[in-house]
This record gives sequence, C-alpha cells and structure tokens, in this order.
Amino acid sequence: MKKVLFGGDYNPEQWPEEVWSEDMNLFGEAHIETLTVGVFSWSIIQKDENTYDFSVLDKIMEFLQANNKNVCLATGTAAHPPWMANKYPEVTRVDFEGRKRKFGQRHNSCPNSPVYQKYSKLLAEKIATRYHHYNNIIAWHVNNEYGGTCYCENCEKAFRSWLQKKYGTLEKLNDAWNTTFWSHYFYDWEEIVVPNALSEHYNKENVTAFQGITLDYMRFNSDSMLANFIAEKEIVKDITPGIPVTTNFMGMYRPLDYFKWAKHLDFISWDNYPPDMHSEARMALTHSLMRGLKKGQPFWLMEQTPSTTACRDINPVKRPGVMRLWSYQALAHGADAILFFQMRKSKGASEKYHGAVIDHSGRNDTRVFKEITGLGEELLLLENEVIGAVTKAKVALVFDWDCWWAVEISDGPSRYISYQQTMIHYYQALYKLNVDIDVIGLDQSLEDYEIVIAPLLHMMKDNYYQKLEEFVEKGGIFVTTYLSGIVDEYDNAILDVSPGLLKNLLGIRIDETDTLHPADHNLICLDHGKLQGSYTCNLIFDLVQTENAEIIATYGKDFYAGLPVITKNHYGAGEAWYIGSQPEAALLEVLFSQLTEQKGIASDIEADQGLEIVRRHKEDKVFTFILNHSDETKNIVLPNHCFCVLEQNYYEKGEQITLPAKEVRILRETKYI
Repeated sequence: MKKVLFGGDYNPEQWPEEVWSEDMNLFGEAHIETLTVGVFSWSIIQKDENTYDFSVLDKIMEFLQANNKNVCLATGTAAHPPWMANKYPEVTRVDFEGRKRKFGQRHNSCPNSPVYQKYSKLLAEKIATRYHHYNNIIAWHVNNEYGGTCYCENCEKAFRSWLQKKYGTLEKLNDAWNTTFWSHYFYDWEEIVVPNALSEHYNKENVTAFQGITLDYMRFNSDSMLANFIAEKEIVKDITPGIPVTTNFMGMYRPLDYFKWAKHLDFISWDNYPPDMHSEARMALTHSLMRGLKKGQPFWLMEQTPSTTACRDINPVKRPGVMRLWSYQALAHGADAILFFQMRKSKGASEKYHGAVIDHSGRNDTRVFKEITGLGEELLLLENEVIGAVTKAKVALVFDWDCWWAVEISDGPSRYISYQQTMIHYYQALYKLNVDIDVIGLDQSLEDYEIVIAPLLHMMKDNYYQKLEEFVEKGGIFVTTYLSGIVDEYDNAILDVSPGLLKNLLGIRIDETDTLHPADHNLICLDHGKLQGSYTCNLIFDLVQTENAEIIATYGKDFYAGLPVITKNHYGAGEAWYIGSQPEAALLEVLFSQLTEQKGIASDIEADQGLEIVRRHKEDKVFTFILNHSDETKNIVLPNHCFCVLEQNYYEKGEQITLPAKEVRILRETKYI
C-alpha cells in the first residue's frame, strides 16, 4: 500500500514528556504518520567536545517507534552548539562586510572550518550508528536549509585550492578572469583574496569589479556546502545503505546551484514559504523546478506552514481552504509527501508564533487542526493512486544558476534585471494556458519537448547552443530573450556580434542595447497573422537587425521606432524566436497560446480563467488536478469520462463541473492502448 506521507517537523525535546502522549493522540486523529525529528538537536546531544548524551533522542525514537510513526531522522548538524563557537571561534562565519560573527542564530557555521567538518561528521556517524536498527526510519534529513556565505580565512584558503583544482595554472586563471584589466594579474595563488566588500565589491553583493572572480566564489560557496552534505551523506549511507538521504531545499534559492546538488540527493525535498498569498504561479514554478532537478522522480514537500509564518514584516494566515489547496498543488506538480513545519508551536524564541498543527493550547477544535484532519482523511483516498505518478510535459523552461548569478552581477546594462522575476514572468504566462511545464537544467535532454523557452540564457556553457540548434532543426520551437548567448562560462564576452553563439540559430544581430528606468515604457507593435495589437515593454531594449529572421513585432517609439523587437527564424524544421525587450504579461500569453496551439499541445479542457490544471501520469492512468485559486466559483467542461478520486463519483464526457473558490478536484481517467 502506498499513500501520501503526511506529517512534518516535530520537536518533542521542547516539551515535557507528558505532552508527547497528547501529541500522539492528536496525530492519530489527524492521520499524521510521518515525523521529522532531531533537526536542531546538536547542543542537546553533545554537551562538550567529548561528552555525548543521547538520552532525550533515545526516548523520542523509542516513543515514536512504539506509536508506529515513520521517522525522517536528521543528522542534527543544522546549527553548531555554543561550546564549539566558544572554544573554536573559527567555526563562526565572516560576513560580506568582513565582520567576524559570534555565536547565534542558525546557518552560522563556516562550511570550510576543519572543526565544523570534523564534529558534524562525527555527530552524523554517532546518530546513524546508534539508530541504524530502527525499522521506522524512512529517510535521512542531513542538516537543514543549507544557506549563507562565509568570507573567512579558512574559506579564502579553500577558495585558492578550489581554483587550483579548477584551472590548474595561474596562466589559465588569469586568462579566465581577464586580470590584465585594472592591474590584477596574479603571480602567486596566495595573492588571491575573497571577493567581498573589502576587496572587489562596491558595498553591494551584486556590484563587483571582477565578475569572473565573484562568479567563481559563488560557485565555490555552493560547492563548499555541498561537500559538507556529501560528507555526512556518505557516512549515514555506509551505515544504513537502504535508507534514502535528502536535505531540504528552499526553492529558487540563489546561493546554491541545486541542479549540481541534486545529483547527490536520493530524492528532492523542499520547503514552500511563498512571499505572499497570491503566489500560485510562483509556487507552481518552484514545484516544477524541484521536480525537474531529478526529472521523472517525485519529490517531498518537506515544509509548509499550516497557517502562518512568523519571520516576515506581516504574517497573514492562510484563509480557509488555502492550506488544503496549496497541499494539493504540490501533489499536482509531483510531490509524494505533504509535510508541515511545525507539529506543535514552540513556546519561545523566533518561531513561537509560527503556525503549527497543534497550537499552544493543545486543542483539537481549532480551525487549523480541523483542516489538517480533513486533509489527512482525504489523503487516505489517494492510497495506491497518485504515488509515483509523473508529469509528461511537452513544454520546458530552462533554468540555470550560472546564468542567474552572471546576469545579476554584470556591471551593465541594467541593475534592475532580476533573473528570478523574469522566470516567474515567463512561467506565469504559460501557467495561465494550463499546459504541463517542466523546468530543466542545461544538462537535461530536450528530446521530449516541442517547445523550449529560455529567458536570460546569458551564459553559453558546454556548447549548449549546438544542443539548441539540433532541437530546432528537428522541428522544435525555441524562445529566448535579451542578454542571451553573449558570455562564456567565465563570464567573458563572446567576441562576436550579439547574440553571440545564438546568432545563427536566431538569424539576427544586435548592434546596441538601450536600458531605461523600469517606469519608462516603450511599445511592442504586433502585426503578424493572429498576433495583433500593441503592448508595453520596459527595462531593456535591443536594437535588432535581421539577417535571416522574420520580423514579428517592432518598437512603437523612441529613435528605434520601427526596428524589430520580436523575431522568428526558420531553422531546419523548427523555429527560433527572439524577444528583445521585457514585454507585459498579456503579450507573452498571446504568443505562447499561438505556439502551443501550433504544436497541438494546448489544454483540451474548457475552463474559466483562474483555474490551474495539471496532470500526472501513472501506467495507463492520467490524474488531472483542477485547482481554483480564485475567490470566485469557476466552471469546467470535461473532455472525457472520468472518476473523481476525492468525491468518489463519476463524471460523464461533456459534463460541466462547478468548482467553488479554493476547491480541488482530482480526476482519474484510464487510457486504453
């Protein structure tokens, strides 16, 4: 029997033992069976350099096993204990400003501290050895929400070693960093210092004199924390080879290259804390990104709040039905586990007001607990249904951390460019069309797709342009934007006309690029077949000259009025589209609607605007998730006979379903081959 895992982060060490039994009764009532424990247990377990005390964790593990709970067991290394910082100050980080931190908060360990590395590995080994015989451990949770950056002497030394391994010689490094600029030529590895506010940066992390140096440090920082993860993973896998290992990602988290990390995780898990209550497209994008890290493999939603967060300036509660709706959205996009932070509210410190399944009173009649219980009951209906089901998308959005870093640390053409917001902008236009979308990295195959969209594909690595040329030549549609194809993997300009290595595929050249304040708009004038109308654009304006490409739209004003802003180039059996400015959303919706219709992949469900429709496939079954994120009732007309898993009833082909606000339907259709 396979069911959706349901539960979340549990910290019984914060409560008297008599409360634990109350918790178990409430968990049983809410159908919660999976608990993550020990995430921040280091200071409780290790009293000093040589003294370990597992008595509390022993009681917790024994108690959970006796109550038949699945355990996702943490290695406890998410925050080092006070004694370690006191005795070994090197474990605390140095920040971007060059200030040495004291003990406090979390994410507070230098990843290149030999002391931290020694004791974190030792703790992981002791925990894995002590609890390896528990048959209810279903996963290892290494550390927690890896993040941050350190600029200490240990990191500086490790950076030099990382560079030596990458480049081999100073000659190659100097060439890659273009150090003849501003008298930076290095003659000794010891001359290299970390790029921060004391060296290459103008007081801001994104403003650097040497992009190549800063870019490599961003890569190095991601690799440093990845090395910490790998070290702990190897230890627990050696002791418990049959238990999968993960760590919880944070979605579109800029400091860490999750595509590189994903290769070392047995499965992906992530924490969903959107910035506001109207981020359904952003959440869908991030779910798709997490699914795309290991294409074809479901992920875990490791954390979400049952009601409210506590770390923002304002912290609205999830309105009735929203927790359930967002949980099903995660399932729709590939999750096989719905977990929460936290199980019971902490009595003190920064998360005492953070939402929880059980509040401070321990009552079972709160709105939140009732909604959690209702969701737990519904998830029982999904046993042996959606678990393991996959997404079969024909549209891919290309996401790359190197491009993200490089385009935002570039000194020009505009500091207003946001890689993340651009990706959200493009994804949201596709999202409204209710077509399934994969978010993929540069090393993933394109053969499953009809349309590939790559906004801000700034950096050309590993001859990726050739991969795109092959894709289009075979009949695919490729769409890209300004600032694409123009730098190499070291962030040096490709010495050719822009768009660099994409010029042949796109059939254009760009002579100049204008940038204005975001409030200053131009017009995109469409007059091409079904693509008609006038739309606004802003931020950046490429002055495009067509070589082989066809002009689809032109600018409406300024001295470049009449010049191309959107072009299409026929290349082999396919098409390569270029968008030379930042268009308003409505234009992208019109364009992508035409392209999906052209490829025959438009949604076959007649639905009101405001519904999200996503599919997962499993053997001969198709599960269609229909989610109403709006505050209004919506209608859909079904193209086929199907079974509603949650309502346990059948719908006929052509039947109209009325979906109230914040409601969900999961429709199962059997495809006979």
